[in-house]
Amino acid sequence: MESPQGASRPVSEWRTSSRCTGGDCVQVAFTDDGVAMRDSKNPERGSLFYSRDEWRAFVAMTKAGLHDLP
Repeated sequence: MESPQGASRPVSEWRTSSRCTGGDCVQVAFTDDGVAMRDSKNPERGSLFYSRDEWRAFVAMTKAGLHDLP
């Protein structure tokens, strides 16, 4: 179990999207403090940490199509 940068609690479970194919995926872990994200191909390189508010904003923008490639 590792702690994402900035998190005060260890991560207990990393999740990978069911839509992940070919291994080019990100994994997320929910903590009491927010959400950690890492590259599934290179988990030893560490993770990024987002507050719950930052995560909600990211999800809302993604659902609205603001992160879609042209």
